[in-house]
Amino acid sequence: MKRQNKVRTENKILLIPQSDILPNPNQPRKRFDYEELEGLAQSIRANGILQPLIVRQLESGKFELVAGERRLRAARLIGLTKVPCVVGDISETESAVFAVLENLQRQNLDYFEEAEALATLVSDYHMGQDELCKKLGKAQSTLSNKLRLLKLSDEMRYQISRAGLSERHARALLAIDDEVQRNRALSIIIDRHLTVSESESLIDQMLRKNESPKKQMLRGFKDIRIFINTLNNAVDTIRRAGIDADSVKTETDEYVEYIVRIPKIEDNVRKAAT
Repeated sequence: MKRQNKVRTENKILLIPQSDILPNPNQPRKRFDYEELEGLAQSIRANGILQPLIVRQLESGKFELVAGERRLRAARLIGLTKVPCVVGDISETESAVFAVLENLQRQNLDYFEEAEALATLVSDYHMGQDELCKKLGKAQSTLSNKLRLLKLSDEMRYQISRAGLSERHARALLAIDDEVQRNRALSIIIDRHLTVSESESLIDQMLRKNESPKKQMLRGFKDIRIFINTLNNAVDTIRRAGIDADSVKTETDEYVEYIVRIPKIEDNVRKAAT
């Protein structure tokens, strides 16, 4: 009997008592702006709920919210006893994915809430990252970067969110493995109101300071190779411009010497004339 009733109500708009609608346990959004909800409530008071909520029916006969958390909360603020709903034949997993999709499309989630929601889909619902990328329309690298944010402690995430720092600030902190140093970097970033670029420079300095002498030496060799390649490219550019430039590089135990000889302009003009 219950099953027949369920089939009859699928995909129809029904007025359901809001007291019969249970919250979605997979709702990824944790924080709701009261002023924003108040504005939505006044709009609903004046115009009604223009877009029905989506719910799924439980075995108990109650309904579980799939999409429309803000509308339901706003309706409760103004004392609506019944709200328009579409009852869908939706599984628990589909409900979880739908809740994440709705919030992502409306850009209602902050980046930590988004990361937590994605991690839940992967761990609790055993969704592979490839499948998740397809459903959400995200690149694999984007999904991986989101999930990496959860390596930050709960306390650190709270401080980052409270300070209004960007996702790039948070990702920059992941370069530091030591928790104490990571917290120190975050404190400096917040106290000095550092930009992303300034934060990355600070973190790079802290990492260099903690490097072993051997690693510092290897980094120095790498930097020298970059400089030498830059000089070689500069000489090649001069030659392509028609100037007969010459370069000589020599190395000793103490230094690298790089000499570039460029003929004077008069010599170049004289050669071109002949």
